[in-house]
Amino acid sequence: MRYLFFTNTPAHVHLYKHVIDELAEDGHDVHVLARDYGCTVALAAWHDLPFDVYGRCGVSVGSLTRNLPIHLANIVRLSRRYDPDLIFGVGAFATLAGVVTGTAPVLVHDSEPTGFDHAVSRSFARAILTPAAFRKSLGDDHYVFRGFKECAYLHPDRFSPSGTIRDRLDLAPDERFAIVRLNAFGSHHDLGHRGFTPPQRRRLLERLAAHVTVLVSDEGGQRPPSMPAVRPFELHPAFIHEALAAADLLVADTQTMVTEAALLGTPAVRCNSFVGDGDMGNFIELERQGLVQNCETFEVALETAESLLADPGSKAEWGRRRDRYVADLVDLTAVLRSIARRPDDLDAIEGVEPYGRRTTAPRRPGPP
Repeated sequence: MRYLFFTNTPAHVHLYKHVIDELAEDGHDVHVLARDYGCTVALAAWHDLPFDVYGRCGVSVGSLTRNLPIHLANIVRLSRRYDPDLIFGVGAFATLAGVVTGTAPVLVHDSEPTGFDHAVSRSFARAILTPAAFRKSLGDDHYVFRGFKECAYLHPDRFSPSGTIRDRLDLAPDERFAIVRLNAFGSHHDLGHRGFTPPQRRRLLERLAAHVTVLVSDEGGQRPPSMPAVRPFELHPAFIHEALAAADLLVADTQTMVTEAALLGTPAVRCNSFVGDGDMGNFIELERQGLVQNCETFEVALETAESLLADPGSKAEWGRRRDRYVADLVDLTAVLRSIARRPDDLDAIEGVEPYGRRTTAPRRPGPP
């Protein structure tokens, strides 16, 4: 078989890296089309994936719009040249490749607000996979699995910390630290949304640094202001999950790293304008399980973060909740590998079921 994977963002590299390796080990021909966005290419190279770059863009919506024509042209050219039997991706780019090659793609979605991708996907996808917590029907070919897309690489069967991250970060064995993840809000699904303002970012860092060392991961590439106990996360991005697993706290105005922290048992505080009545099902579910604190205002987020740092047992308690919860989640890489083998028989694949008949709601109740 000839498989083509799309990695438009760093998270997509993590989503597909293990199944790409396993299919290649099985003797299949596997190729990746990657976008030079953020650290996507750096991660693809780190994991030794076989890839071509179909285009680049910065972390602004304007950059994406300006570069879109060349992206589309390259996707058409490279997809036709590779001539895949099956395509895996997340959104509209994989769908375009499917249209021009006559190969309907298998897509993984986890964000209800990405309406454009959903509209395109419903018409041309072979199947759409979403977490069971997803709160929107995507048609007859919509299937769900118990877990999150991050289960493809952070499920206990896929990830365990090496124990070397403190040395790499130059942290003492007992030195407490927090990670602050800042969103650039440059993707098309971020239009109209916002996170921390510059003054709020500075205040957040000052307050957290009064308690612990603070490592800042800024999607926009900006260095944090110079202040004691605050420094940028400067390791290769492949080490971010090791750091998240060891951290005492994550505070973020973004999405993916919040889910990652939850699946690693690290207390996570999330604050952006997505939070509220129309929030994504993933984060509603994770908060119900006591693995994320979603905060609608900066003041609540700041108070919650300081409260978690003041509680010496919070890290251990969140770890226990995580262990109970992930025991019921699927290894998404194993699911994707089964789909790659039998893409026309999803009803027979263990771990997925049609959206309309789903019974994959988490079996364990949230914490008291």
